[in-house]
Amino acid sequence: MNEMKQTVLDKAKAQHEASMVFPIGGPNPAGEYFIGNSYLETISDKQATIFNVTFEPGCRNNWHIHHATKGGGQILICVAGRGYYQEWGKEAVEMNPGDCINIPAGVKHWHGAAKDSWFSHLAIEVPGENGSNEWLEPVNDEEYYKLA
Repeated sequence: MNEMKQTVLDKAKAQHEASMVFPIGGPNPAGEYFIGNSYLETISDKQATIFNVTFEPGCRNNWHIHHATKGGGQILICVAGRGYYQEWGKEAVEMNPGDCINIPAGVKHWHGAAKDSWFSHLAIEVPGENGSNEWLEPVNDEEYYKLA
């Protein structure tokens, strides 16, 4: 990446981080399951695990499922920027600051930034029994780029 493009990206990242109360954090260790760059900051690891997940414009995670034999699932709360959430077989839902999505265990879904916006959400892991994440295929570029 050339120096000018990196400077523009760094400025946009700093501007996005300044628009919210949570830090962006470092590179997401689950980055292999994302198209584009994402960042992760642990907000809490006590009663429920809460992460601030930040996506660069155009970044989204692969389809995935949060499994649990009892309880479990995930709650997403948009804290900055604009992004999307989509369940398998349904239309994508736009997410803006303050929007909340409740995802029961066993639901195949993805979430990520709009193609022209940074996006951050709190990801709250709902406590459950025998929980695990199953990472699946990437989101189809053709379908993703149809989103506004």
